Parts: sequence; C-alpha cells; structure tokens
Amino acid sequence: MRTHTALGLVALVSAMTALSAYRLSPHFTDDAAVAELATYATSVRQRTAAQRHNARLAANALDGAIVLPGNTFSFNRRVGNWNADAGYRKAPVSYEGRLVSAFGGGVCQVSSTLYNAVLVAGLPIVERHRHAVAPTYAPPGRDAAVAYDTLDFRFTNSTPRPLRIVARVSGPLLTVRILSAYRPSCRFMLASRILSRSAPRHIVWAEPKGPTDRPTGQKQAYGQSGLRVVTYRIAERDGKEIAREKISDDTYKAVDQVWFLDRPESSPPGPDNPAED
Repeated sequence: MRTHTALGLVALVSAMTALSAYRLSPHFTDDAAVAELATYATSVRQRTAAQRHNARLAANALDGAIVLPGNTFSFNRRVGNWNADAGYRKAPVSYEGRLVSAFGGGVCQVSSTLYNAVLVAGLPIVERHRHAVAPTYAPPGRDAAVAYDTLDFRFTNSTPRPLRIVARVSGPLLTVRILSAYRPSCRFMLASRILSRSAPRHIVWAEPKGPTDRPTGQKQAYGQSGLRVVTYRIAERDGKEIAREKISDDTYKAVDQVWFLDRPESSPPGPDNPAED
C-alpha cells in the first residue's frame, strides 16, 4: 500500500494513547476502564492575559461534557454565550481578517483544540468553520472558528460507548482529552499539505506632521501570508494505511504588512530601502 510520503506532513498526531484508567458515572458502568481515546494540546504562552482568562472559562465550561452514542455535541450549546455576564473579558478576536476587541477573544482556541482531539479520535465532524486568517495556535487547516449563535463546532459520537471531554488550561498549555471505554481497531493520523501561498501586501501610511496618537516610523502590522491548505485524516492499522479521508480544503486571507511614516516624503520600505536591518 502506498505511504503517500510526498504529502508533506505538517502534523502527525496519534490517537490510541491509553495512558490512564478512569471510572466515570453515571453513564459509565462501575467496572468500565475508561482511557484516553484522543488528546490534543495548544500553547497559550503568546496569548494576552484576557485571552488566557477567556480560554480558561471556556475550557472549564467544556470540561466534563458527556456525549452519548449517536448524539451530536454542540460547542456553543455546551459552553454558552461568552459575554460579560458570564465573566468573559474583551480581548483580541479575529473578525474578517482583522483583530478587534470583543468579549470572548480566546474562546476559538478552545474550540480549535477540541476540533483536533475529535479528528484524532476518528469521530465525524458535523459543523466546522475556518477563520478568515489562519491563527497561530493551530496548524493551518486545523482551526475551528466559533461565534455564539452563528458559527458552531459540532461532532457526533459514532462509537458504541459514551465519551467524556476533559479540558484544562494548566501553565502554558490548553489540553483537551476525549475519554472512553471504546477501543478503536485502528489509529488516526492527521496530514496537511499547503497547496499555495499568497504574499501579504506592504502598505505605507504617511502621517501628517504634528501630534499623532500613532507611533511613527514603525511597523504596526507584521503581515502574514495567505494560504490554501488541504487536510486529511488517515487511518492506520499495523503500520499500514487502510483509509484516507479528506477533511477540509481551506483558503485563508493574507494579512497586510502596514507601516506608519512620520512625513509624506518618507520613502516606503522596499528592496532598495529596507525598513529593517
């Protein structure tokens, strides 16, 4: 069987890590040894304090969810509205490719971490949305954007046993684990391939002379390439590929690199006039 080594894997995650045994109730029998069906972690180290706070609140709300066989799990229904009344703070959030301040910035990292754990568990995805711009906390093609009451992340428990979701923010890591007494006959790997890139534009804004509330002569947006990426879920047994499922084909916008200059006659950065040493 072909190994498809030319795919250019950007992530390999294994799903059959039965590390610890758990006993759960009331949906698990007393003698059921429950272990990890899948686990995935993302870093919160580079997130703002408000984003980490919001991610912790959303993870706490997600933690302990039970998904019975045949049922479909809704992230929005479980976590609820991420507003001020629920204790969420305003934090940077991606909106149409721009960062704006809104309640719940950081929640999408929780839904994206859960999405990856669900993929590794081999469960079917019912609803998932990409961001306009690829976030940095998950590999391209492996994010799951949510917006309460409009964009949801949903999956179905296709196994014959209940699932329990465990979510924690501890130190620099946000970790989501899916626990079950179910033992799959294969393991699942994730593979992504970048099909194309689009370079960010370089934009210069010339500030008028005089007082301004913007620091001038500085880069204000660092820019990010646009991407088209395809993601696959690969089932393996005894070290051999037995099935390959195309999960998504996502296109992300490029983010412009923006400079503010302190006078109109300043020369814009470019190959002959570099902005940085």
